[in-house]
Amino acid sequence: MRLTLHGLHVTLHHTPVLHDVDLDMEPGQIVGLVGPNGSGKSTLLRAVYRSRRPAAGVVEVGGQDVWRLSSRAAARLTAAVLQDGAGAGGLTVAETVELGRTPHHGVLGRDGESDRRAVVEAMESCGIASLADRDLSSLSGGERQRVLLARALAQAPKLLVLDELTNHLDIRARFELLGLIRKTGVTTLAALHDLDLAARFCDRLVVLHHGRAVAAGPVLDALTPGLLHEVFGVRARAERHTDGVIRVMYEADPLASTRPA
Repeated sequence: MRLTLHGLHVTLHHTPVLHDVDLDMEPGQIVGLVGPNGSGKSTLLRAVYRSRRPAAGVVEVGGQDVWRLSSRAAARLTAAVLQDGAGAGGLTVAETVELGRTPHHGVLGRDGESDRRAVVEAMESCGIASLADRDLSSLSGGERQRVLLARALAQAPKLLVLDELTNHLDIRARFELLGLIRKTGVTTLAALHDLDLAARFCDRLVVLHHGRAVAAGPVLDALTPGLLHEVFGVRARAERHTDGVIRVMYEADPLASTRPA
């Protein structure tokens, strides 16, 4: 489903933190938000999943302004997995994933056959079906993030919002988790700290700097050497290798040009 942001402006304690950001995502795309710390990535995501109301601008999912919908209706469209997101204490893996069905429950809030099927399918797709009866607190970081992703998928969203999902995971867990997201086919907006991972897994990138979108487009168009130097302060380039994978290649001393003479 298409995500459109138009003229998004967000303030925090009366201070502007996002300025006039536009974004148009095609259904099924994975779009990465990248930028230095404090550039506005998490703030933009919060505006999308209705955690922080914009001061101006529109957030539309499938042509619907999410800030004009009820919380339940918006949750049927968008699911968020947050950095170091914690599940409810004392729950098993299966019980945690079942929470994703909450927006689809009626007044009585009871699980039906469709809910149970959605939970099983979400756990299977994330490779955690064998962990169903384990306590969430007993899992590794990578396993826990898979559970939280499964909870989001059980929500049957049209849009996935991911805020630094791979932080603090080892490299294998990062690759596995992003590979799972690619297989879902769900339109995904992800804030990523690692430029190389963003280049490998995203269809398009939006580069934020000081609260503004300073570049947007296919990875090779967005991550130019000039932009990497200006925004991130490093000497590097993005290249498509013979295996088709785009990688960010850093110079032997990526900070050479930023050090005082």
